[in-house]
Amino acid sequence: MKTFLINLIFVLISSTIIAQPELNSWFLNISGETGYNNQPSNVQSIHYTNNDVYISCSCIPGYDIGPWAGNPNQAENQNFCFKITRSPQEANNYQATGMGHIGVWSNGVSVFNAKDAFSYNNQGIWNQDAFVFEGSSFDECLGHPAPNGEYHNHINPTCLYDDLDDQNHSPIIGYAFDGFPIYGAYAYENSDGTGVIKRMETSYKLREIVQRNSLPDGTILNPNQYGPIVSSQNPLGNYLEDYEYNEGYGDLNEFNGRFCITPEYTEGTFAYFITISESGTPEYPYVIGPSYYGVVQSGNTGPQSGHNSIPNSANSYNLNIVETENHEPLLLKMIDILGRDMKIHQSGQLLFYIYDNGSVDKKFIY
Repeated sequence: MKTFLINLIFVLISSTIIAQPELNSWFLNISGETGYNNQPSNVQSIHYTNNDVYISCSCIPGYDIGPWAGNPNQAENQNFCFKITRSPQEANNYQATGMGHIGVWSNGVSVFNAKDAFSYNNQGIWNQDAFVFEGSSFDECLGHPAPNGEYHNHINPTCLYDDLDDQNHSPIIGYAFDGFPIYGAYAYENSDGTGVIKRMETSYKLREIVQRNSLPDGTILNPNQYGPIVSSQNPLGNYLEDYEYNEGYGDLNEFNGRFCITPEYTEGTFAYFITISESGTPEYPYVIGPSYYGVVQSGNTGPQSGHNSIPNSANSYNLNIVETENHEPLLLKMIDILGRDMKIHQSGQLLFYIYDNGSVDKKFIY
């Protein structure tokens, strides 16, 4: 009798490809695990060339999702294949994030921006904040499905990582479509990798206005373009244009990121961060700012996107874990999601058990 001691592996632990987080930061489903409505979950395959990584995914997470109050949509397998550049570059002309997916979480679920699909008087000037107008339909994992069945998060994907861990640098939890990583809410205090661990704070704040007659960049609007008067029924924060960027107000720049050293990028990288309050409430712009920092590749954004073709020359990323004859494996080590050796498995920790037969077990102690 043979055993295969893996359910689902966070590819970070692989020793076959070192210091290439664009390859080894994904939840790779290698044993046919299913999620919502018994659909394939997480990332089904990873392929790569010298230039790009191809992430084939269902957009269905491995954790439980739903219900979605007031939202009749159902999460459906999207059969996505996203292309992530391995050499991201700052853009000369910054591109606004559009509707639909703007990045992909490490479990293959879509990242959406802060907008919902509506604006005041349908003019596209005062854009509704999805957290405000759609938040009641978010499930416990703070996601919900779009009309096409695409499950997604506009804000902190709380079920994807431990967003209560303020003692360690947050892991990579996804990639934006400009190829730069998205981290959770906590990072080194200083961008050079020094200092204590702290929550990354947004540099956007609510404007001090009582009438919505101008935009954050100072543009004065015509009366027919005004938004609703600020009131208790329509408070500041309902619209994205209620916020303004103040350089230095928080830790992050206008893209909701910074150039910094991280555990995975020891030479430094630009990185986006989740922004939440001290109590854990999502804070605008939540994930990625109104625009991408880097050059956005074609094929990932816009209508009918996310179905890139994998080149014949691409390599398949494998964990080199093989089936072995049934025997009691010897535990070699326990590591956390950052690859650090752990001596004791404490309550509330997610750890990976690595055995002498090449198998790996993912365990969480409640």
